[in-house]
Amino acid sequence: MIRVLSGFFPAVIAAYVIGSLLATQLVLANLASMGVDISLTTRLHASLHDLLGMATSYLLLILVAFIIALPVAAGLARWPVVPGSRTFWFTLAGFVALVALHLIMRQVLGVWPIAAAREWPGLLMQGCAGAVGGFLYSYISRPGRLKLESPGP
Repeated sequence: MIRVLSGFFPAVIAAYVIGSLLATQLVLANLASMGVDISLTTRLHASLHDLLGMATSYLLLILVAFIIALPVAAGLARWPVVPGSRTFWFTLAGFVALVALHLIMRQVLGVWPIAAAREWPGLLMQGCAGAVGGFLYSYISRPGRLKLESPGP
């Protein structure tokens, strides 16, 4: 259980930070393409603002998506009929979790959790953020990583 939790929270946070930063920069890039001057200071302030501001919503949504996706990946990785390494399944699960999160919220609630995900490049970027989170989970929680040694006699 410690191994699972030691990988879960860093994976969620990594997916959130990367997804938030990618979304912010994509929105700012779209503004810049319309002729708006975006300074480096503005980019940094907007990124920090979004990181802090979306923590109460988007971070929690990613947490729920990973609570669903990562156990499914663990099951697939253990099932001998399904080929693929543990890392493959967790990386894919992270990607699918974030893409599905956006598409499901759009269909059910009629809203996009992240404005940048309205277009395919932004949606794929969010999926990639999830993939990084899934990969990180696979790496941190790999079997044998946290071996507790018993004290000698």
